[in-house]
This record gives sequence, C-alpha cells and structure tokens, in this order.
Amino acid sequence: MMGDRHTPRTTGTQGAPLYDGRYAAIDIGTVTCRMMVADVRAGKLQVLAKEYRITNLGEGVDATRRLLPEAMQRVEDALRDFLAVRATFDTPDVPLAATMVVATSAARDAKNADAFEAMLAGLGLQLQVISGAEEAALTFAGAGAAFPGERVMVVDIGGGSTEISVGCAGGLPEASHSFDIGCRRVTERFLHDDPPTSDQLAAASAWTGAAFNEWLAKVRTDGVAAADRMVAVAGTATTAVSIREHMEVYDSQCVDGACVSAAEVRGIADRLAALPLAERRHVVGLDPGRAPVIVAGMVILGSVMHAAQMDTFTVSESDILDGMILRLATEAEQRS
Repeated sequence: MMGDRHTPRTTGTQGAPLYDGRYAAIDIGTVTCRMMVADVRAGKLQVLAKEYRITNLGEGVDATRRLLPEAMQRVEDALRDFLAVRATFDTPDVPLAATMVVATSAARDAKNADAFEAMLAGLGLQLQVISGAEEAALTFAGAGAAFPGERVMVVDIGGGSTEISVGCAGGLPEASHSFDIGCRRVTERFLHDDPPTSDQLAAASAWTGAAFNEWLAKVRTDGVAAADRMVAVAGTATTAVSIREHMEVYDSQCVDGACVSAAEVRGIADRLAALPLAERRHVVGLDPGRAPVIVAGMVILGSVMHAAQMDTFTVSESDILDGMILRLATEAEQRS
C-alpha cells in the first residue's frame, strides 16, 4: 500500500537538529509489518512511500512464547517486497542514508527471537528488538510532531502491547508505560467464541480497564498534568474512522486528524462484536485481515478512553515510523 507522496510534515524532537537525507524505517509489529521511506529537508519530513502488510507475527506467542515458522515466513515475504520498493528510492543522486528496523511486542515475548533476527540478517537488515519504553518514546515523538506545544496523551494499540505516553508534544514524555495488552493478545486470551459472548467481552473489558485505571491513577497522583488531547495511532484507531466513514478505499488524508467520540467507538465495537468473523470480514472500511482482532482492539480503545476520562480522540497517521525517521535524522552526524 503506497502512502501519500510528497506530503510535508513539520517535525522536531526535543530541539535536536535534524540532518537532511533520505531514510527508511521498518516496524515489525505483532499484527502488521510496515515501512516508510522519507526525505528530511530543512526540518520537514516528506513521505515518499509507505508499505503495509498484515503478517500476524504474534500468532500464538502469548501462549507459547515462540514465533511460528510460518509467521516468520510471512514477515520475510513482506520484507522482500518492501525492500524492492526501498531500492527504487536508493539512487545515485539521492542515496539512502540509513534504515532502522524494529520489532516490538511479539519479538520481545518470543524465546526464539534470535532465529527471527538471523532471518532478517539474511536480508541485509539489522533488527532491533526494542523495549516497550523505547516503543512508547518513538511513537510519542512521531505522533506528537503534528501537535506542537499541546499537552497530549499518545495511545498506540498494537497486537501484543499498548503504549500510553503523556507530555508536551515536541518534548519527552513526562509519563509513559507499555502494557502487555494488545488486540491479538486479548483475542487469544478472552474472545474464544465466534462471535464473542457478552461474558467474554465483559472479561476483556474488565482486564484491560483495570490495568489502565491503575496506571493513570498513579500518574495523576504523581502530579503529571492531564493532557488536553488524546492522540491515537495505529490500526484500531484508523479503522474506527474508515468504518465510520464507510471507506471502500482507505483515504489517509481523511483519516489523519479525524476526531472520534467515545459513543462512536462503543457503537462500532457493539456492531463488530455482534457479527461472526465471516461477516465481519465484509464490513466496509475494515481490512479483512484485521477482522479477527478488531473487536479486541475496540475493547482496548474504549477502555483507554474511559480510564483517561476522554470523550474524544484524534487520529494521527504519524506514529512510530515517523519517530524512527526523526531518530535517524537526529543521529545522522554520528554515523558519518
């Protein structure tokens, strides 16, 4: 999936200088695998290409703590396609300065992550299995760039984990946490029937809500000022908009910056939860590959909003990939 080309985005990370160049970032998540190629010029990030594939690397990891061979193969197949796209932007006139490749929750949990790392090395990619704290920091930097000066709470709901960070956009988070709560993990732990039962949904909501409530209560006790805006990134949040707007073709310009209310989240969640998987796959605006985990994603999203006492959230298409590009552009001088 190609992203909007030549889209300028104002950037900046804690006042550090950004060095011009062309960079690539690859994020290997529990459910999706994504790549961005972007130019940094005069302090602005210009997206050249975005690629996206649902690979479900985290299939079964919550129970077994192992990456399945077929799941790793799906990622390898996606990466080969991504690298072919990347190569078209690595030209003599504008060479690619650096590529950053990270894996998150599934790889953190897996006992055989070294085999996955070796597989990527065979493709010429140096994998970093990043901590939840690092994931939160990169996402905060990427998402916060669109809201300079605002106090924001950035929420990233992934397949295996959810990161929440609070602070002033453009700076470092004042409080952040990575929860072992994600849409694939919640699906595999709680939502066993098709469609899930009301008891299963209630149990999932109670488990997620308890964790978010406990941490956010501590944050308030520690004196961290509340955020003025909740910014949500990644597939669950973007899907809420694409379903609401009945998007037969995903429109990133319409999604980016859209506001979604808690009532709309509840309505979408109730609608999706009532459908068996075979019917859910045909819902307009929902990627069929995301259908098995979207109910859990909406449960998590609703739980975060309730715990944070937020009536709405703003969707951001800027996320960890943008944060990774900013990191590469900030550290460019060290590599030269």
